[in-house]
Amino acid sequence: MPTPRDPEARRTRAREEFVDAAFRVIDTHGPAPSMNDIAHEAGATKPRLYRQFADKADLYSAVAQRMADEVYELAVSDFNFLLDAPVSALRHALTGYADVVSRHPNVFRFLAQSRSASEDPTVAPPLDIGRDIATRFSSVAETILKSVDADTAGIDYACRAAVGAVLASTDLWLDDPSLDAADFVDQLTDLVWGLLDAFLRRKKIDLDGDEPIFMTLARLKG
Repeated sequence: MPTPRDPEARRTRAREEFVDAAFRVIDTHGPAPSMNDIAHEAGATKPRLYRQFADKADLYSAVAQRMADEVYELAVSDFNFLLDAPVSALRHALTGYADVVSRHPNVFRFLAQSRSASEDPTVAPPLDIGRDIATRFSSVAETILKSVDADTAGIDYACRAAVGAVLASTDLWLDDPSLDAADFVDQLTDLVWGLLDAFLRRKKIDLDGDEPIFMTLARLKG
């Protein structure tokens, strides 16, 4: 087990401290952080920062991974989707997502800018927060479908489309101060359920959005 004296443990801790600092800088000053500001916030020098991260893209990827982990922790981790109805489960997941974004709106904007400027070699690579969340979402959905021997072909496309709609809609929410988090979640729940329901119907799976998933699965197996 790693100890605080292990080089790898020290490196991991140092990287985490810089990511913490990046979040604070972006939260406070907006989605255009400088490496100098991040290093200063961490109580370090820029050369020390670059000893922990190969370049800006490496740090940006770590920020995106932290954001995705926070979303997953609140939206999916330790939640039993089988005991809930699909629409209610979606609302739970999207509420967790909205909570993270509302705490770090500038971090979301920062990551969105990074995605839209992929021609710049200093920004985050295409493997960003959206792809990470979609991959985890696909894994949950695929497990549920396989439990009733359903065809899972295309589920990754459906989940990517759903997550893409969520990310695109988040820009509208952040730019519209009249739309509170609850309204945003209501809008997204209807939108994402419509996308997933269309995919399931194409697979000849009629899933009642208000019926607990385990009951639907039992009926399909029977």
